Amino acid sequence: MGIIWLLIKASWVSVTIATLAGIVSGGCSAKLIALINTAIDQSSPQSLIIPFAGLAVVALITSSLSQFLLIDLAQNSIYQLRLQLSQGILAAPLQQLEQLGASRLFAVLTEDVQAISNTVFIIPFLCIDVAVIGGCLIYLGWLSGWVLVAVVTFLAIAIALVQVLISYAYRFLAKARQEIDQLFQAFRGITEGIKELKLHSARRHLFFETDLKVSAAASQSYQKTAFKLAALATGGGQLLFFVLVGLLLFGVPEVSPTARSVLPAYILTLTYLLGPIKGLIQQLPILANANVSIQKVNQMGLTLGGKAEIESVVRQPNPLNWQTLELQRVVHTYQSEETQHCFTVGPIDLKFQPGELVFIVGGNGSGKSTLAKLMTGLYTPESGQLLLDGEPITDTNREWYRQMFSTVFSDFYLFERLVSPEDLTLDDQAQRYLKILELDQKVAVQGGQLSTTALSQGQRKRLALLTAYLEDRPIYLFDEWAADQDPIFREIFYTQLLAELKQRGKTVLVISHDDHFFHRADRIIKLDYGRIESDNYP
Repeated sequence: MGIIWLLIKASWVSVTIATLAGIVSGGCSAKLIALINTAIDQSSPQSLIIPFAGLAVVALITSSLSQFLLIDLAQNSIYQLRLQLSQGILAAPLQQLEQLGASRLFAVLTEDVQAISNTVFIIPFLCIDVAVIGGCLIYLGWLSGWVLVAVVTFLAIAIALVQVLISYAYRFLAKARQEIDQLFQAFRGITEGIKELKLHSARRHLFFETDLKVSAAASQSYQKTAFKLAALATGGGQLLFFVLVGLLLFGVPEVSPTARSVLPAYILTLTYLLGPIKGLIQQLPILANANVSIQKVNQMGLTLGGKAEIESVVRQPNPLNWQTLELQRVVHTYQSEETQHCFTVGPIDLKFQPGELVFIVGGNGSGKSTLAKLMTGLYTPESGQLLLDGEPITDTNREWYRQMFSTVFSDFYLFERLVSPEDLTLDDQAQRYLKILELDQKVAVQGGQLSTTALSQGQRKRLALLTAYLEDRPIYLFDEWAADQDPIFREIFYTQLLAELKQRGKTVLVISHDDHFFHRADRIIKLDYGRIESDNYP
C-alpha cells in the first residue's frame, strides 16, 4: 500500500524495529491467550501468575515501543511531505502553476495531505492489530495444524470477498476526489467573487445550482456509495466471523472428534481476535482514501518536479552598476486547446537603462502584464532572450536575475513580515515610509512584522509599496498600482514617489491607464495585441 511505502521510504530501520516489536507484542498476546486456556484447564494455578504478569508487561512495552516509533515516523513523514510539496510549488515555473490552478494546488495541500495525516495516525494501531492476529494464528497452528489450515482458508476467502467490496469503494472514493477539485474551485468563487454574486441574483442562482451544488452533490454521492460499500464489507466481515465460529463448533467435531479438545481454546482465541480483525476491516476504507490522496500527491509531485527551476538563496548584492537590460525578439504564447485562439506576446525588442521612468500602456488584454512577467523573469520566453549587460539570462542565472526587481502586481499578495537589505534598520525605515504613506496611525512595525494587514485595498497596496521601497532593488515595477488609490494618493504616487525613486537612480516601470500623468514619464511604451505599437519619448 502507498501509505506503507511512505513510511518505509522515510526510515526502513524504524519500520523494521517497530515491526519486530509488534511481532513480539503479538506473540506475547498469543501466549497470554494460551496461559488463560491453561489456567482454565488447571483451575488457575498460582505458578502461572508470574509468567502471566511478565508476558503482560512485555506485551505492553513492545506494543508501546512499536507505536512510539511509528507515531514519530508517521508524523515526520507528513512533515516532510508538506515541506516537499511546498518546495515543489515554490520551485515550479509560474506558467505551470497557473495552468494547474490555485484550487487544485490548494486541494492537494489541504484535502489530500490531511487525509494522509489522518490515516498515518491509525497506522501504529493497525500494525499492532496485525501483529496480534499473526501471533494468535501461530498459537492456533500449535494447537491443531489442520484446523488452522481450515481457518486460514476460510479467512482468505472471507478477506477476498471483503476486498471486492473495498475495491469498488476505492473506485468511488477516487471519483469523489476528482469532484473535490471542482468543489474547491466553486469555494474560490464564493470567497473571491462574492461581490459579483451579490450584485447579480441570476448569476448567483446559476452558480449555486449549476456549479457548487452539482459538484457537492456528486462528491456526496460518490462518498456515500463508497462508505456504504465499506459498511457492507464491515458487516459482512462480522457475519463471516460468526460463520467461522459456527463451523468450528458444529462442523469440526463431525469431521474429527479428536479435535474437540482444542475447540474451547480456538473459540476463545478467535473471540479475542474479533476486535483486531474488526478494527482492521473498519480501517480499510480510510486506507483506501489515503491511497487515493497519495496518488494525487505523487502525481502533483511528478508534475511539479518535471519542470522545477534551479532554486537557490541569492546572497550576493544586486548589480547596482548595471548599464542595460535588453529584450531581444522575446516571444510568449498562451496555449489553448483551440490553436486558432492562442494569444502571442511578441516578438518584443526593448532596451532599458538605469534611472528611466517608463510607462507601459495599452488596452486591456494587450499584453502589458505578460510583458512585465517576461521582463522580471517570471515567464521563460519560448524564443528570444533577455540580456543584462550583454549576459544572457538562462536557467542557471534566472533566480539571480529576478532579485533585480521589486514589484507590486495588480494581484499582489501582502506578507506581514518585511525584508530589507542587512545594512538598514528595518523598523526605523518602515516607520518613515509609513508616515509618507499616511499609514502610521493604522499600522505599526515591530521586529520586522506588520501589526495588521486588515485594511482597505488601497491601503494594502500602499503597504505593498512600503515592502518594495524597503527591498531597495535596482528596478521597480508597478502594475496598475494607482487604480485603487484616491485622487490625492494617485497624485502623490505619480508626482512624488516615482520621482524619488528616479532620483535614487532606480529604473521604474509603471503599467498605467492614467493618461493625464503620462507626461511624467521618460518613455511611453504602448502595446496592442501583444506587439509594441510605439516606443516614444514624450
